Amino acid sequence: MHRFYFDIHDGERFTRDEVGSLCQGRKAMRDAAIKVLPDIARDELPDGDRRDFMVEVRNEDGHYLFRATLSLAAEWLDHQDG
Repeated sequence: MHRFYFDIHDGERFTRDEVGSLCQGRKAMRDAAIKVLPDIARDELPDGDRRDFMVEVRNEDGHYLFRATLSLAAEWLDHQDG
């Protein structure tokens, strides 16, 4: 098991993971990073029309190994007011 740190960027804030999570290896770390993004997007639904949510994963030495990004775009198609 290896400890990885999942730093979160939600388009407005950066949250540095100081605790980390144990994963079986790189594939498990990758899967965990991708899995967390929709939850972050749901928790931080944007007030605007566009927002990128990103997780960057560090190893125990502090080197970034992986990045996953989820982009959310919302737009009216009929151009009418509310």
